[in-house]
Amino acid sequence: MQATRILPDLQCSLMCEEVRQEANGNLFLIGVVNLVRVPQLPIVAGRICIYNRWTAGLGQFNENVRLIAPDQTTVLSSGEMKFELRDPAMSASNVMFFGQVKFETAGTYYIEVLVDDVMKLRYPVPVVLAPMPNQPAEKK
Repeated sequence: MQATRILPDLQCSLMCEEVRQEANGNLFLIGVVNLVRVPQLPIVAGRICIYNRWTAGLGQFNENVRLIAPDQTTVLSSGEMKFELRDPAMSASNVMFFGQVKFETAGTYYIEVLVDDVMKLRYPVPVVLAPMPNQPAEKK
């Protein structure tokens, strides 16, 4: 019996500043983000990219990516994308763009990646207030 549908594995998920495509079709990621260091809060990020690579699946799927606030309830941004894997040996690279994301406070934000409503990964994205050199620290 041959499988007609296999839920894919998430090979990687990376938050970055930009994703571009070369003439040969390869993607390259610019500014992979480990944490968001900002000189002031609140602040608006003009663009955030989430690069996801899926593999070892078979069928049509719906990817959902969410950016969650430190309260772990508020969804700041989300997006959905459909993709297909016709062979388990193939992979699919998806890029989700979030624009004009407002970070109100410092703290740990989260990226959640789901496929067909199944959580595949949830990872932290710390937002850190770090005044620029020569800028006075914020008074409380």
